[in-house]
Amino acid sequence: MISKDNAEHYVWGDNCDGWYLLNRQDMLVIHEEMPAGSFEKRHCHSVSRQFFFVLKGTLTMELEGEMHQIAAHQGLEIPPESKHQARNDSDTSVEFIVISHPTTRGDREDLA
Repeated sequence: MISKDNAEHYVWGDNCDGWYLLNRQDMLVIHEEMPAGSFEKRHCHSVSRQFFFVLKGTLTMELEGEMHQIAAHQGLEIPPESKHQARNDSDTSVEFIVISHPTTRGDREDLA
C-alpha cells in the first residue's frame, strides 16, 4: 500500500513537493503540490505521455501556447513532444497526480 504519508518525498522547482507513488521505467505516478504563485520550467518530453489529474485547487497548464485551467477532479493529457508548463496562478496550493508512460527520467528538454 502506498500513500503520500509513506511515499518517497522530493522537492522540485520553486519550493514544490512531490511524492513517488510508483517509480518504474515503464510508468511513473507522482503526487505533487505546488504552493500559490509557483511554476515549473517550460519543457517537453520526447517519448513520455503524461496525464495530470487535479485533486485540490486549480492548476494552470500552458500546452503548446494555449492556457488550460484544470479544476479539482479534472485532468489533461500531455502528448509526447508537446511543449508545456504547469503553473499555480491561484492564491492557494494545488495538489495533483501526474501519470507518465514511460517514465520522464532522462526524457526532458527544458525550453526558454
